[in-house]
Amino acid sequence: MNDVIKLLTSHRSIRKFESREMPDGLLTELIRAGQGAATSSHIQAYSVMRVTDMAKREQLVELTGGQGYVASCSEFLVFCADMKRPLEAAERTGEEDVISGMTEQLLVATVDVSLVAQNVAIAAESEGLGICYIGGIRNNPQAVSDLLDLPTHVYPVFGMCIGYPAHDPDVKPRLPVEAVLKENHYSDDSEQVAAFDQTMQTYYQGRKGGNKDTDWSHNLTPLFTQKLRPHMREFLIEKGFKMQ
Repeated sequence: MNDVIKLLTSHRSIRKFESREMPDGLLTELIRAGQGAATSSHIQAYSVMRVTDMAKREQLVELTGGQGYVASCSEFLVFCADMKRPLEAAERTGEEDVISGMTEQLLVATVDVSLVAQNVAIAAESEGLGICYIGGIRNNPQAVSDLLDLPTHVYPVFGMCIGYPAHDPDVKPRLPVEAVLKENHYSDDSEQVAAFDQTMQTYYQGRKGGNKDTDWSHNLTPLFTQKLRPHMREFLIEKGFKMQ
């Protein structure tokens, strides 16, 4: 196992940060590393919003469900799927049949920005920093868009806290490779999932900073028994993603 693979498999979400700034120029290097990610047809359908205004950070704490580390981290970024820039570039060519808002455009932009963010996360961790993705950005996407002046064809996908870790959480177990790596056909993985439930129950009961009696399957239940963020479809349509 080389150092890159060791880094990738040692990821933890960091939610407590030291009160210190990152060195000048480091964030720029992290974003440049993010830009090195693959991008569909070289579209580069993403923008990254750096939030340095602490009043806006505090508003984002509330908009993301009271996640205080949004304000306490060294840097807080909002990763946006951005079809505005490529759409306008296509229009500037003089092409008369430019079509916007297609489902594929939404998917391309969402995948593009996710790949960029993961590169940023890996680059940050290679520098001794910790990160935490903030999906709570989508709790109130219109309010976030208004706060950051996001135009049509740009939507906030998630946030990311970056800073120097002030705690040392355990690495959370992942599903066994045998459950996710399938050969030639989709095979049954119920046996691996059952074993993983036991692994996760053991992890939750023994992890640092508290324990709970649950497992992986029970943690998934809200995803399929509650209507999570039902506002997203209408929000995306209003943002110009008609999903046709």
